[in-house]
Amino acid sequence: MSTASAYLTVSGIDVDVIYKNIKNLHIAVYPPLGRVRVAAPERLDDETIRLAVVQRLPWIKKQREQLRNAVRQTEREMVTGESHYVWGKRYRLKVINEPGRIRFDVAGKRLTVHAPKDSTAGKRREAMDEWYRTALKHEIAELIAKWQPIVGRSVAKCTVRRMKTKWGSCNRESAHIWLNLELGKKHPNCLEYIVVHEMTHLLERNHNDHFTELMDTFLPDWRARRDELNTAPLRNEIWGK
Repeated sequence: MSTASAYLTVSGIDVDVIYKNIKNLHIAVYPPLGRVRVAAPERLDDETIRLAVVQRLPWIKKQREQLRNAVRQTEREMVTGESHYVWGKRYRLKVINEPGRIRFDVAGKRLTVHAPKDSTAGKRREAMDEWYRTALKHEIAELIAKWQPIVGRSVAKCTVRRMKTKWGSCNRESAHIWLNLELGKKHPNCLEYIVVHEMTHLLERNHNDHFTELMDTFLPDWRARRDELNTAPLRNEIWGK
């Protein structure tokens, strides 16, 4: 049973550290984005753990690259029969061919894409990305408005884009935050966790005890939300698999 947790950043890689009543240190890399987690004996200090992570960096980077390649290899063709996730729920895709711009709507357990018959899979994916981006921007604006008075800092700009290894990032000096487009596939609780996480970086740059204390104050269940974010399905798949 874990007794404490911490954050470290090693060579630009965020590392979750869980201290346990164990003898040996274990390093794992988890899908979908290559989250690095260390299970460490309670007796070890941060510098010892950091050194262990540095020594395993080649292996960690290899595992993260393999995960990114797996995501690319399973890129969907946007055809009827696939399933896609929207706000953490799984929907079966139905393609309806009709002229005009590509558009999407959700009803029941079905996600429908209306698209010209000659539209390519690439064009449909681009349209879906924009659909996710529009939905995310709406939700993010409301979350930022909610959390600015709580955190006590303002967000100058928020950008939604594809990110290979992070759910979000923050420039403390410019108060600019970036959020991963894939968050549109996750439960709204996960999006709120990332927004609060990045806004907390406006107060504390590092993943240290102060950062953890702030997160505990702002969002007491943030660990559960983080675990949900990192374990829920990400990739689209053929319905029924």
